[in-house]
Amino acid sequence: MADICSFEIPRDEYNRKLGGGFPTGSLVVMEGGSGGGKSTICQRYTYGFLENKTSVTLISTQQTTKGFINQMYALDYPIASYLLNGSLLYIPVIPLVQAAKSRIDFIERLMGGQELFDNDVIIIDTISSLIKYSVDTEKSLDLISFFKKLNGMGKIIILTIEPTQLSEDVTSMFRSSCDIYITLKIKPMANEVKRTVIVNKFTGAKGPVGQMIGFRIEPKVGLVVEIAAVS
Repeated sequence: MADICSFEIPRDEYNRKLGGGFPTGSLVVMEGGSGGGKSTICQRYTYGFLENKTSVTLISTQQTTKGFINQMYALDYPIASYLLNGSLLYIPVIPLVQAAKSRIDFIERLMGGQELFDNDVIIIDTISSLIKYSVDTEKSLDLISFFKKLNGMGKIIILTIEPTQLSEDVTSMFRSSCDIYITLKIKPMANEVKRTVIVNKFTGAKGPVGQMIGFRIEPKVGLVVEIAAVS
């Protein structure tokens, strides 16, 4: 059995509901629509891994470095020390999102950025927005093959995808190639939005894995988020 990388923190049961952590060498695909909570959960993974002495690279299309730091502290995920000691590398790629020409060769630039993959866990949120102008079936295969080589070195790769940004063929390739496949669902209720993590596939789990895990987002001082796992 592969070693397990825990992202346990005392305040919630999210890690326990996902089998006690992700096996090393896993390719994780998390899929959901805009506003579904992908970035929030990536921030939860990031902090949890760091707290368990696992280094993380987070490549984000969502926030500047300042915005990311502010958001993490609003969530009560203090990460300054991890940024300073190098166990967390945060790469904002908002300029690439804003400049379509820069995205044409993003896949090649990504695979050529060796220093991005030195840490134990690499999270790309969202990869679909970065590759949607340049990806085709052949390039998808090349990219997945690249990620699988990193998995072979024990790296955990976590990719978030907004399915409307990619063709069904390309999205299906990522779904079928990954070891862990998660979708996020949101359902408006009377006075709130019900959010659910649905685990479609989980290979190599150490413990029981919940198939449906609810979580909530609660605005308090600014924006404070607590993921609360439910049966």
